[in-house]
Amino acid sequence: MNFTLKKGHFEPRPGPLVTVVMDGVGIGAGDEGDAVHLARTPVLDGLFESSPHLALLAHGTAVGMPSDGDMGNSEVGHNALGAGRVFDQGAKLVDAAIESGSVFESALWQEIVARSRAGGALHFVGLLSDGNVHSHIEHLFALLRRAHASQVRSVYVHVLLDGRDVEETSALLYLAQLEELLGAFDGKDGCRYKIASGGGRMLVTMDRYEADWSIVERGWRAHVLGDARKFPSARAAVEAFRAEDPGVIDQFLPAFVVEEAGRPLGPIVDGDSVVLFHFRGDRAIEISQAFEQDDFPHFDRERRPDVLYAGLMEYDGDLHVPSKFLVAPPAIDRTLGQYLAESGVTQLAIAETQKYGHVTYFWNGNCTGLYDPKSGRYHEVPAENWEEANFFARRRRSELETFIEVPSDTVPFEQRPWMKAAEVTDALIAEMRSGRHRFLRVNYANGDMVGHTGDREATCIAVSAVDLCLGRLLKSVAALDGLALVTADHGNADEMYMRDKGGGFKRDPRGRIQPKTSHTLSRVPCMLFDPRSARSLHLRRDLEAPGLSNVAATLLELLGFAPPEDYAPSLLRQS
Repeated sequence: MNFTLKKGHFEPRPGPLVTVVMDGVGIGAGDEGDAVHLARTPVLDGLFESSPHLALLAHGTAVGMPSDGDMGNSEVGHNALGAGRVFDQGAKLVDAAIESGSVFESALWQEIVARSRAGGALHFVGLLSDGNVHSHIEHLFALLRRAHASQVRSVYVHVLLDGRDVEETSALLYLAQLEELLGAFDGKDGCRYKIASGGGRMLVTMDRYEADWSIVERGWRAHVLGDARKFPSARAAVEAFRAEDPGVIDQFLPAFVVEEAGRPLGPIVDGDSVVLFHFRGDRAIEISQAFEQDDFPHFDRERRPDVLYAGLMEYDGDLHVPSKFLVAPPAIDRTLGQYLAESGVTQLAIAETQKYGHVTYFWNGNCTGLYDPKSGRYHEVPAENWEEANFFARRRRSELETFIEVPSDTVPFEQRPWMKAAEVTDALIAEMRSGRHRFLRVNYANGDMVGHTGDREATCIAVSAVDLCLGRLLKSVAALDGLALVTADHGNADEMYMRDKGGGFKRDPRGRIQPKTSHTLSRVPCMLFDPRSARSLHLRRDLEAPGLSNVAATLLELLGFAPPEDYAPSLLRQS
């Protein structure tokens, strides 16, 4: 594989090149629902006024999603930023595999069916919505229909309720769709097709980056052990939780178990099969490890059933989690990080825990660890070998790369909307001043994580916190005679209220504006900060639909290299 980079036309600056990803900070309508517009952002305002800037596509086919009606997300956004090209992503790959029937022709699906027909139950676990970020309800429905057509008699669904990538209190709508389909099969020819357990995604099962293993433990206890509050149905659980806490939204609903005759009706036991129907990896890895790892230190599983466990996709290509999966993930090769490492360019990636995997794993084409040009492989550094960095951060290093993770808070994000932006900035500036790194990238998680809460005021504070830290960072870039490219991976904070068909804000029956907790279809900013002169660099205006995939070639040019021919064109215009 050829990683040779030729010298480009741009003469790089002596200082570092820094890429800033303001997670979830899109370009909104500039109205009362736009927290980016409402926030105090003198630094961003100044960049828009005096620096070269463009609006980039960060959703739909521009990032490998099935259609332009699909929201972007942090996974596909960082894939595009780091790969320099658009790869078909999980949802699109699964759509194609289901449409062609190849997923059901696979040896693994046949093994699942055979095991289930021999007497074991088949369990489906996953996020129940059509948000198309982690999963899609139609994928589950296709699996259920084929299971029934294949004469699988016992099927249980463990539902994780969304309210984050879809409307915040829409769980009953999706449950009704699922119950209707299950009802068409349940009781026919001795079949049992039922919902067995569930809970809100932010409290049950769907942790990521080891931020809070208790979330996974709650899911394990509900899905596997049948140990959670009991209800006669999933609908009854949701209605009871809402009655007890009228302000609760779906993503924060507690764990529950559906019971029958006083007992959990579908716990996962020896001889069963389990399919996690997520196509996105970050919130699927930990529960997969709980099922598959022999040496598992994170919580007491009490019992680990002997099951055939499979993911809809592989969630970690380096660690091979899970060991069995139904649809192959995108094969992303020749990433920006690989090219730079092969060219001897030192790199730093830094974020707090909530987005650490995005600025490392997803940026590097779904590869875990530090890249070694000698072997051409990524190598994981065991946690016990991580260095303690300043500011209570953890650091992993190789000769060419450094990854820093600043541990995130575990309190609700709207309660501390500044999150760890200041600590991330402190560590980043210290690393910049060390002179060790030629190229640095940072993710500020605030706009996305706080935006997902639906709290507009907290999200305004979150965006302002990022702006404040950006100002500090750019001063250091200027002092070191470097450059900075400031962008985002998708929209979120730019649209905090739901809209009706007429374009106005949607209201509930009591007249209150309905918060929006999902990502948006907004474009995102791309701004070049040059402390020497705002007019010394120029961005192209002739590209028909520039997107996130154009950023990698731009960064290579700013570092003095000519981008590979098959990369999306650079945004930099030669003077």
